[in-house]
Amino acid sequence: MAEAAAARLITKVVDAQAARGTASVVLTGGRNGNGLLAALAQSPARDAIDWSRIDLWWGDERFLPEGDPERNVTQAREALLDAVPVDPARVHAMAPSDGPYGSDVEAAAAAYAAELAAAAGGEDHAHVPAFDVLMLGVGPDTHVASLFPEHPGTRESVLTVVGVHGSPKPPPTRISLTFPAIRAAREVWLLAAGEDKAGAVALALSAPGEVQAPASGAYGRSRTLWLLDRAAAAKLPPSLYPPASA
Repeated sequence: MAEAAAARLITKVVDAQAARGTASVVLTGGRNGNGLLAALAQSPARDAIDWSRIDLWWGDERFLPEGDPERNVTQAREALLDAVPVDPARVHAMAPSDGPYGSDVEAAAAAYAAELAAAAGGEDHAHVPAFDVLMLGVGPDTHVASLFPEHPGTRESVLTVVGVHGSPKPPPTRISLTFPAIRAAREVWLLAAGEDKAGAVALALSAPGEVQAPASGAYGRSRTLWLLDRAAAAKLPPSLYPPASA
């Protein structure tokens, strides 16, 4: 799944750069997101991307000190970014807990929202850029970014970035895009691999509601793509994912 998704992403970025001169991608962390970045780093086609003309954002971040190995940006640098000539000014990391806002996660979230709004350049959709691709890993509980079932962030309809408190998955304090920001993307890709994701995938695709199953509320303006391996798709009805023999 990671290799197939990486190949798709290379094609999408190259097409966006050919059409508009630049590309904008929102990265995701976790097992599946980092697997995709590692696969991209190993791909012989990675150099088809003009790394000086791509903006990289994050869907969420763990509010930990700069360089902490659990931060998504730290893991992304190790998996891919340190190996490609990306413009540092176009790598838009969320603030760490020892950064300019200290331990004030709400201020850090507001600063990221302001950075998104500045990059949007007046585009009329929720004060965020029209991301070419926004990638999200799907958690076993159906969470995406750091929007967890029944948490306040799933009900946010105005703010594009929020501070997350009391996350059921450590660390408890995080920063996350909200649904208004996610849905501004041209394409949203949801990544899930492994049998531990099968129940979440089946639940999210049964349309239970975004508060109960946040992955069901993540969709793009022109396309929503679920990228699964067979284990993650095992509980889907055959009409959605036919068996291998079909």
